[in-house]
Amino acid sequence: MRYVQYPSEELLKSCAGSKDERAWAEFIRRFHTVIAGAVLRTARSWGESSRLQLDDLIQDTYLKLCEDDCRLLSSFQPHHENSIYGFLKVVAANVVHDHFKSAQAAKRGAGRTITELITIDSVPVNDDSFNRVAQRLQLEQVDKILRQVTAGKDQERKCTIFWLRHRQGFTASEIASIPSMELTTEGVESVLLRLAIMIRSHLVSSEPHREVKVLKRQNRFKKSGS
Repeated sequence: MRYVQYPSEELLKSCAGSKDERAWAEFIRRFHTVIAGAVLRTARSWGESSRLQLDDLIQDTYLKLCEDDCRLLSSFQPHHENSIYGFLKVVAANVVHDHFKSAQAAKRGAGRTITELITIDSVPVNDDSFNRVAQRLQLEQVDKILRQVTAGKDQERKCTIFWLRHRQGFTASEIASIPSMELTTEGVESVLLRLAIMIRSHLVSSEPHREVKVLKRQNRFKKSGS
C-alpha cells in the first residue's frame, strides 16, 4: 500500500530507480488514463482509431518510458504539482507522431521533421475535401512564415514549440515538461510571445505588397473590359 500514498514525483523516482513491480503497478493505475487519452487524441489526428492499433501505441509509450534505464523518467523535472500529467501527454503524443512518421517515410521514401508532421499531416480526416485543402494551404503558409522569422539558431525547437501550442493544444507547462526543450514554463511562454509578434509583424509588412498586386489585377481587368 505504500506506493499508493507516494506523491507523483516520488513514485516516478521509485519506478526509474528500480524494477519494483508494485511501483509500476501503481504508476499504471494512476497514469494509464492520461497516457491512453493522449494516444487516442493524437492517433485520431492521423485518422487512426482502431482498438488494436491504439493498444499497440499505448504499449509503445510504456516502452519509451522504460528504455535506456528509464532515462525520460529520471530526467523529468517537475515545475509544479501537476507537471507529470503534461509530461506524459507529450511523451505519448511524440510516440504516436514518431510511429506514423516512420510509416509515412517507409511509404514515401523520405523523412520529415516533427514540426512538418504537426503542421501539415494533422488535418482531421473528417473534414470535406475543400476545407482540408484550404486548411493545408493555410498551415503551409504559416509554416513558411514561421521558418523565415526563426531562421538561425534553435529554429527547429522554436517551430516545434509553436506548433505544439497552436496545432496540438499543449499548454506552456506541458511543453516545458519535455526534457529536450530545456525551458521553464515562463521560457516557453516567452518564446511563444516573441514568435507571435514576429509573425504579425511579417504579415503587416507584407500587406502593402498584396494591395498593390490586387490593384494591378483590377487595372488589368478594367483595361481588358474597355
